[in-house]
Amino acid sequence: MTSYSLTCLNNSQLHGSFAVFQKAPPMTVPGNVFSLAWFARPAAPGSRVTFTWNLDYSFVWSETGLLQPGINFSATQVIGADPNGQNLVQLTQDSWGATTFANPSVNGALGSLTIQQLSNVVPNRTSVGIGMAGSGTFAVQAAPNMTAVFTPHPNYWVLFGNLETGDVIDVEDVTGSVEVTYGGALTSRTATLGLDNLISVA
Repeated sequence: MTSYSLTCLNNSQLHGSFAVFQKAPPMTVPGNVFSLAWFARPAAPGSRVTFTWNLDYSFVWSETGLLQPGINFSATQVIGADPNGQNLVQLTQDSWGATTFANPSVNGALGSLTIQQLSNVVPNRTSVGIGMAGSGTFAVQAAPNMTAVFTPHPNYWVLFGNLETGDVIDVEDVTGSVEVTYGGALTSRTATLGLDNLISVA
């Protein structure tokens, strides 16, 4: 499996964190799909951080309450997922009233990741989504009798600010983010935050 890396250099005078997130492709999902700060690490002026990952997918859920920008999605449960294999899971409550993933199967739409939310899901308590490399990338509010279908389309954006891994991002509201592209043999990139407080990618 191909491994990717992004090295981020802070050549500015700013204190904060580099964060990597993905933008959601057009999806057949009811409700708002939010991007999550997929990776985030603080980097002092004059220092660097490196993020590495590969394309292994997962289903994630978190007890978020109402899902909105400014809250943190900390995954309560993470299970492996494969758009061309185990691509469907159900969100339910067990006999003790605990929210859990159940009945993973290969019965979802090929190339997508499907989360069926059963009738006993409590409204506005949990959020479900997908992750990559063990960390959540997208989330939607879970609701009874709803089905969320995510079609993975890896894309990578880097920004510098005051973010932690799992923070819910309003991508319309983000300023200063720059897309980082990979292709062919290009699996390693460098993003530099300059003295002008702008990010450039090489």
